[in-house]
Amino acid sequence: MLTPVMFNNGMQVRHRARPEWGVGSVTRAETITRPNGRDQRLWIKFANAGLKTLLASVADLEIIEGNAAAEHTFAARENASDGGWLGQISSKKPEAAMAELHPDITDPFLTQERRLKLLLGLYRFEGGLGSSASAGSGLAGGSGAGLIDWAVAQSGLDDPLSRFTRVELEAFFKDWARERDTELHRLINDFRRRRVPYESILIDAPRGAMRMLQKFDKAR
Repeated sequence: MLTPVMFNNGMQVRHRARPEWGVGSVTRAETITRPNGRDQRLWIKFANAGLKTLLASVADLEIIEGNAAAEHTFAARENASDGGWLGQISSKKPEAAMAELHPDITDPFLTQERRLKLLLGLYRFEGGLGSSASAGSGLAGGSGAGLIDWAVAQSGLDDPLSRFTRVELEAFFKDWARERDTELHRLINDFRRRRVPYESILIDAPRGAMRMLQKFDKAR
């Protein structure tokens, strides 16, 4: 079933599967007719990825109302606090915030299938790391999105290196990857315990996710 026509020029959106692209502005929206209904072809200019042409029915787009950025990001929390991220209102340290997974992944009101898809998408962040960081996270490195792409998506900062050093980002990534791997293990075990098939969800999973699942199986 195709998405209803809902996007207009000037709308601010975020691609849930590619948060590292940053906030995008719809520059053109064209209604098209497909065999199973109406759809939209969208031209969106993203802050960190430039102009992209997407189908509304395929792209997982979140409309950003007013100043509502992704509240889980470092930047959004800092902006919401009068004293900044390290102010009195926010008690979490940067390393704790940078290790958090997106709240949708642990949202009990979302289906486990949806949460697994979101979680698998996080395994695209595996390139651009040094050998020690890759080894610590169980990733091989050398492919997929890099460390800075991950840092942009996780922090909400256009230039994470303006706030953190690369060494700090690598340390944050290792903690975040550990949380991601732990949640994947938990979700997969729950699918298996309930004897619910999940193999079809793995068809397009990044190689890093498949390597981690193989590691789980060897440890059983």
